[in-house]
Amino acid sequence: MSSEEFEKLHEIYKSLYEELKLMPDRALKVYGEERKRLVRSFDERQGEAEEVLQGMEEELRAAPPSYRNAMSTKLRLYHRDLGKLQRDMKNSAPGFGFPSQPVQGSHHGIYSSQNQQSTHLQSQRALLLQGTDALNNASQSIERSQRIATETEQIGTDIIEELGEQREQLDRTRDRLVNTGENLSRSRKILRAMSRRLVTNKLLLAIIILMELAILGAVVYLKFFQHK
Repeated sequence: MSSEEFEKLHEIYKSLYEELKLMPDRALKVYGEERKRLVRSFDERQGEAEEVLQGMEEELRAAPPSYRNAMSTKLRLYHRDLGKLQRDMKNSAPGFGFPSQPVQGSHHGIYSSQNQQSTHLQSQRALLLQGTDALNNASQSIERSQRIATETEQIGTDIIEELGEQREQLDRTRDRLVNTGENLSRSRKILRAMSRRLVTNKLLLAIIILMELAILGAVVYLKFFQHK
């Protein structure tokens, strides 16, 4: 953005240009002394406009590089328009000379108040630069904080992903433990069933043995003791 001084000079130039561009047409409608006064007035206003453009050129040299092209284009257009107005005025009032040097009185009239404000404007510019530096430092600090926050977020994301993987591993381990518990339960049931069958088989075997012994005893008794 252009400086505050440049904008003030720009407004002054616009006001002078609006006044100047009406004078060539007026010069065609007046004669004699009135035309002379109009030519002198045009010359004074043109001198003031030239001084304003010189002040804008000085501000241009102090402007940030990114804005110099636009400001320089404006100045070229203003010089061109001012030259065209001078040619139009010469054509409208032939025979009247136009001094090439700016009028010193007009210079004083425009810049007296601005010279009084120059120190104040310079201090404001210094404060603005300080504020810009502080803003740049704050921006850099914010950028560092954002980088740290981004790195922290990335670390947190990695930790969450790792915890998710560990959770999946724990879930798989739990599932395996549940399956193992179910297998152990089935194994215990099978072992209990086998144990019951074994006891039953032992009881049947014992009954069979006892029955065989009883039959054998009965046979011996009948064979040896019955005939007596």
